[in-house]
Formats: sequence, C-alpha cells, structure tokens
Amino acid sequence: MRGSKRGTQWPQAPTINLFVPALGSLYAALNTTSETILRAAAGIFLTIHGSGKITDPLGAAAMVEGLGFYPGAFWSVLLACTEFFGGIFIAIGLLTRPAALAGMFVLLVTVWFHWVTMGEGFSGAEKSLLWAAILFFFVIRGGNRQSVDARIGKAF
Repeated sequence: MRGSKRGTQWPQAPTINLFVPALGSLYAALNTTSETILRAAAGIFLTIHGSGKITDPLGAAAMVEGLGFYPGAFWSVLLACTEFFGGIFIAIGLLTRPAALAGMFVLLVTVWFHWVTMGEGFSGAEKSLLWAAILFFFVIRGGNRQSVDARIGKAF
C-alpha cells in the first residue's frame, strides 16, 4: 500500500498474469516514470498552446463572449492563465489536481465548441476529448512521487 504522510492509503492494482512474465519487472520499473512523462508532456503541450494567449491575454475576449462567457475580458485572461501557467504547474507537478481540473474544464468547453457550436461532431472534438481525459487522470491521481507536490509533502 502507498499513502500520504497522514496515513491515507490507496489500494494496489490487482495482480495480472502477464503473457510475457519477464516484462513485469520492466513495467514495474517504468510505472512512475511513464506517468511522469505523460504529466510533463501534457503540461508542456498545454503551456505551448497557451503561450500565444498569454502574450495577448485579451485576444480571445470576443471568442469567449461568442461562447456565452461574459465579460469576455475576464474569461480571456483566465483562459490564457489557465493554459499557460496551469500547463507549467501540471508539467512540474505543483498544485497538480487544481491545475488539471482547470485545464480539463477549458478542454470540455472546447469539446462543446467544436461538437455543438461548430457542428463538427466527434471528429472536431476528439483531440479535446483525449486531452480532457488525460487531465482527468491527473485530477484523480495527482502529481505522483516525482512531482513538486510530493517534494513539499502537500497535495490537494
């Protein structure tokens, strides 16, 4: 069992009989590292995506008002900060859960935008759905032991 300093424990994954048992030690050795790579990649990509918005934080005001978010200036700045700074936080694993939750919300809005507003259906929303699912994983799991959250001994 693994847990926090306060004794909260999470159950271990069930034991699975592998088709190639010799790979079990490789999978175990890379378990945390692969999760960290996914978190870092998601955060870096979200930061890159938000870098254009952070240089012009009011640039999306008309677009967010077009989606029904008023006042557009407020939501545009919040969108820019969520993508850029939230992406950095996710990448390094600081305040991982709240940053991932905020990013997931943004992505679900883009799902609505592409699927419903633009009428593109699944094909227009699939990338946003995938990214929202990845961020949902980190909302639930947090940053793991290779994160700033773990280093400071605090997490949401």
